[in-house]
Amino acid sequence: MRSHRIRRILKILPFMLVFVAVFGFVVMSLWNWLMPAIFGLREIGYWQAWGLMILSRILFGGFRMGGPGGHWRHRMKERWEQMTPEEREKFRQGFYGRWSPVPPPESE
Repeated sequence: MRSHRIRRILKILPFMLVFVAVFGFVVMSLWNWLMPAIFGLREIGYWQAWGLMILSRILFGGFRMGGPGGHWRHRMKERWEQMTPEEREKFRQGFYGRWSPVPPPESE
């Protein structure tokens, strides 16, 4: 069982490395094609493109598997469906009072 898993990883590894290398090249090419022409910024190199991707991952939490917020959204939907109408209204009031400068919409 374990040797099967190792062989599978060894088969996939070259494709992953090629994908990673191509992805860095694509980011570098897009930056060098768009950013100097639009904003007058300097062109970047391959490793600078990787640094930019890592920085964006740190700042924005991108490149998640399964889509952004998928697990959280699913759990929240389950909780929402289990709430009574009164609990939902209380949640809405608390959410809008805490996070929104706009008053909550009228209840149904």
